[in-house]
Amino acid sequence: MRSLVQNLTAIKQLHLNWVEMYSTVPDILVNASSLTSLQLRGCGLNGEFPIGIFHLPNLEVLHLLYNSNLTGYFPDFNRSNALKKLNVANTNFSGQLPNSLGNLHSLIVFVISSCNFHPNVPSSLGNLTQLNYLDMFSFNDVSKGKMGEFPSFVSNLTQLEFLDLSDTEISGQIPSWLMKLTQLTSLSLDENNLQGPIPRSLFQLKNLEYLSLSGNNLSGLVEFDQFSKLKKLKDLDLSNNMLSVEIRNDLSATLPKLQTLALGACNLTEFPKFLKNQSELTKLDLSDNYIHGPIPKWLWNATIETLWGLRLYDNFLTGFDQDPGILRWTNLNYLALGSNMLQGPLPIPPQSIRLYDVENNEYTGEISPLFCNFNNLQVLRLSNNSLSGMLPQCLGNSSVLEILALHNNFFNGYIPPICPSKTSLRIVDFSYNQLQGKLPRGVMNCTQLKVLNFANNQMSDIFPSWLGALPELRILILRSNGFHGVIGKPATKHEFPNLRIIDLSNNGFSGMLPSNYLEIWNSMKHVDENRQTYFSVYTDDVDGRYFGSDYAMTISGKGVQLKYERTPYLLTLVDLSSNRFEGEIPEGPVGNLRGLVLLNLSNNSLTGHIPSSLGDLAALESLDLSQNQLSGRIPSNLEQLTFLAYFNVSHNHLSGPIPLGKQFDTFQEDWYEGNSGLCGKSLPKKCEDSEISTRPPSSIVGEDEDSVFQIALDWYVVVPGVVSGLIVGVVVGNIWTTKKHEWFVETFSRRRKPRGTQGLGGDAELSSRPCICVLCMRVWCVRKGSI
Repeated sequence: MRSLVQNLTAIKQLHLNWVEMYSTVPDILVNASSLTSLQLRGCGLNGEFPIGIFHLPNLEVLHLLYNSNLTGYFPDFNRSNALKKLNVANTNFSGQLPNSLGNLHSLIVFVISSCNFHPNVPSSLGNLTQLNYLDMFSFNDVSKGKMGEFPSFVSNLTQLEFLDLSDTEISGQIPSWLMKLTQLTSLSLDENNLQGPIPRSLFQLKNLEYLSLSGNNLSGLVEFDQFSKLKKLKDLDLSNNMLSVEIRNDLSATLPKLQTLALGACNLTEFPKFLKNQSELTKLDLSDNYIHGPIPKWLWNATIETLWGLRLYDNFLTGFDQDPGILRWTNLNYLALGSNMLQGPLPIPPQSIRLYDVENNEYTGEISPLFCNFNNLQVLRLSNNSLSGMLPQCLGNSSVLEILALHNNFFNGYIPPICPSKTSLRIVDFSYNQLQGKLPRGVMNCTQLKVLNFANNQMSDIFPSWLGALPELRILILRSNGFHGVIGKPATKHEFPNLRIIDLSNNGFSGMLPSNYLEIWNSMKHVDENRQTYFSVYTDDVDGRYFGSDYAMTISGKGVQLKYERTPYLLTLVDLSSNRFEGEIPEGPVGNLRGLVLLNLSNNSLTGHIPSSLGDLAALESLDLSQNQLSGRIPSNLEQLTFLAYFNVSHNHLSGPIPLGKQFDTFQEDWYEGNSGLCGKSLPKKCEDSEISTRPPSSIVGEDEDSVFQIALDWYVVVPGVVSGLIVGVVVGNIWTTKKHEWFVETFSRRRKPRGTQGLGGDAELSSRPCICVLCMRVWCVRKGSI
């Protein structure tokens, strides 16, 4: 970039939007005193933004948005600053917002969304009385505190037309003084902690076209006819609060023509009749309500040409008024009908479909080959139905398909070719079916693949070492199949570079433990510092927006069962249990996996001692070495594993005293049974003085309260004997689900509240297997940035 601008000192406008430069912003621009407009949107810029550019005497427009690696901070601004438009959305700008921002008296557009600023907002922003566009969506670094109550400085900004304070952690009630902002056309307050009723003063904003209040704690009865006062209203989102919406049947004549309506989790019991006259509706969300019966025919008659997205998941729908065969919405891009009681064959969507989600229903029959012809289809989720038959051979051929989730059905036969050429697939989940044969070698072409799950099928193959070439693969689950043979050496030291979860349990693998692979799983060798990051897949959508898919994982086994609706990125897991591995546990390779959270080597034929290097696994929360032929003493340095919640060494040939102190004093007796030589105060056999060696003081390693078990909320301990505030029981994650669904940007961003059974299988299914990991995907919406 320097070579481009070094001779342009007299330039007045420099617009390089979307030119991929991947460079720093050259300091030479601070000398461009004639510059009035600098626009560098989406250029891949990095490094620190030169602070002197803010002080250019004639600069009126500065757009730096969509440069996520660009760092910087705001300087002290003087009163002579000419800035009118300042946009740093989706950058890594940080620090305090200076009081001198109030000196920018000419500013009309101010966008700091999706940055890392300190949440303290100076009241001097109330001096920006010319401002008509203020976007602070998710502007703050939440680790540095919360924004607090609704910022009072906004009351001075009476020229505002656009206001977005969503996802800023503001609390309290929506202030009645908002009625002073009479010019407002767009108001976004979603994903906050706002409480109380929707104030009636809000209905005095006669110019309002867009209103989003979703994902708060608003409560009370909402009389929907109040919205008849907002004649210009086009987009309305009240989803995911504690509201009860009352809709009169004679309301339709007085309501404005809406384009987007989201009333998710609003305690509706039927389809609102006024929708019959909403002929301009493009997006409709009535999810997570109590609507029974069929989807009425009049709904598609009213919206047959306009409807673009339909979300009706988590209701009690049984089908359509009239069997659709082929869905008649001609422009439908997005269909989410999951978690209902829909029956019969899969309805065929139009060619425009991009997301098709009907999981958790009662659909039967086969997948029509017509699904292979949807050239725009990015997400196909058919899991948890009763579908059967052979999979169409063309199903995995699409170059744009990103998520293919068919788990928990009755599909049989051979697995169709997947990624015959390079594709966009990121999640492939065919688990819990009756599929046979080998893993298709075409998977090698899925270079963007993050999750591969073929658990609980009838496959027969050797270890697919060739998967190690996939650079993005993070989760590999081949549990409960007929995989067999010796796991040899990797071809290079760079295989499986991002693997964090591998489950090969309940197969027929033999030979020594794969120590050569354990040595190169580098992504498991450190503890991720960002404890609030989750595995997610982002899918591009129209208009520069996107939605993301989380995937849930259930891990269960003897004494440990944890369920995530969102799988933490820091979770690392190695499960090689119930195979035919023999020999010793390799001390060095295992001890180097410092980020490991769960290790299960049970039900093999392992011999030798328990490696003392296991005491170095500071993040370890579950260790199962039961049902082997291990001998010798249990290393005393395991006492320093302060996160360890489950420890099973039963049915080996161990001897000597069990570890003392901390959570070991509360572990169950049967976790040690079948080892006649073990002794301890919690065991039937007490130790003689000669058996108790002097133990060095145990150091507190990794004393961090944010264990991976703590990321899952609303969990409870199921093992008795939990004391002293330590997390030492077996945790069952009965998780409250934060669901930011796959709606788009400012229309459908919200938290989804769970109702009913989610996930794969039931308790009976889980309890019948020694170790089960289940993946399923939930979709949530995030916002890419501001304009």
